[in-house]
Amino acid sequence: MIALKHSNRLLKRGAQSLIGSVNSPVRSFKAVNTDMLFAQKAYGPFICDIDGNKYIDYIMSWGAAILGHAFKPVVDEAILAVKNGSSFGLATEQEIQLAEIIKRNYSSIDKIRFTASGTEACMTAVRLARAFTGKTKIIKFDGCYHGHFDSLLVKSGSGNLTLGIPSGEGILPAYSRDTVSISFNDIELFKKAVEVNKKDLACVIVEPVPCNTGVILPQTGFLKALAKICKDNQVVLIFDEVVTGFRLSLKGAQGLFGVKPDLTCFGKIIGGGFPIGAVAGRKEIMDLLAPVGGVYQAGTFSGNPVSISAGIKALECLEKNKKIYIDLEQKTAALVSVIKHEAEANGIKVTINTIGSVFSIFFTDHEVRSYADTLDVDKAFYADFFAQLCQEGVLFPPSAFEACFLSQAHSDAVIGQTAKAVKKIFRMRR
Repeated sequence: MIALKHSNRLLKRGAQSLIGSVNSPVRSFKAVNTDMLFAQKAYGPFICDIDGNKYIDYIMSWGAAILGHAFKPVVDEAILAVKNGSSFGLATEQEIQLAEIIKRNYSSIDKIRFTASGTEACMTAVRLARAFTGKTKIIKFDGCYHGHFDSLLVKSGSGNLTLGIPSGEGILPAYSRDTVSISFNDIELFKKAVEVNKKDLACVIVEPVPCNTGVILPQTGFLKALAKICKDNQVVLIFDEVVTGFRLSLKGAQGLFGVKPDLTCFGKIIGGGFPIGAVAGRKEIMDLLAPVGGVYQAGTFSGNPVSISAGIKALECLEKNKKIYIDLEQKTAALVSVIKHEAEANGIKVTINTIGSVFSIFFTDHEVRSYADTLDVDKAFYADFFAQLCQEGVLFPPSAFEACFLSQAHSDAVIGQTAKAVKKIFRMRR
């Protein structure tokens, strides 16, 4: 049994000063009803808690650490940047350099604005779309998370095409009434939503591969049909690639699926493990931002020199080693194959959605193609599975509705250890 003496002590101490002892809800482990871990250090594919327990990590900073934790070339670049000054409040050459790297990999992008987070990037993208079109309404998709921006924290009742309902307390109806949320992968419903709202519709925002309700794969042709309908109706299409950008390929999800959005939001990997966000896209839309245009966005830490320098090094490493994406996909497929086989052999109902180096395990016997399909997933089974994995030294996301991520540091041996742990747990469940 792993001991969590110090983590339990910190949980009580932290509750006196922090809300639930955390600064992001999923870190609380509340969704898996398990004692919360406090991280102390991480390296390669491993993370260690304050009690000295080591785990094979499949959270990987929620996908940001594609090169592995504490990857030395990125760490060295960040240290050098800090020595030169951690924040200037002025422009730097490195901001231009990182923008150029992103542009040469994404043909949909002319201009870029860096922000401090993915939430800010999505918020700015929506503001730009509204300014560009002179319209107000937004269409999003159930289960897609675009940050904690009021207008995007919205869910929808069945078939609801015109009325946004806030999905959290403290959000005024006035902020969400122009947001329409519909089911992902239902192109006929999307057509109807556009038709009903088109005179007021500014934009459609979507995770091309939703990862925040577990991985949900777009059905064949869905994203291309989405893009065509948006173009035909002069609606701005925003791809939220905060998770998928530089994760699924050098060209992100849009490169894999052959779709060019009008605007793209980035985060995670482009900062090399440091806080960052970016909104990017067509020149005629992006040039509406101040100081060229009248759409305001600003931030002391937008384009922070440490995040930018780390991001440059991370993306340069990915560009130099393009085989990394093939290796990651093969390793992920091998692990997923073992999990599926062992589940079936032991009578465990499971659906695994996977793409590239990302996968989600749903304990259910039906396909998961939308948020609605997740509603009867066996969350209690996942919670037990998560706890047992921790005992075996493997850390999966502390939620049944998050994604697992691999990094280049996940060796065949490490994946073999993970597979061995999964086999042991599933065989105990027979």
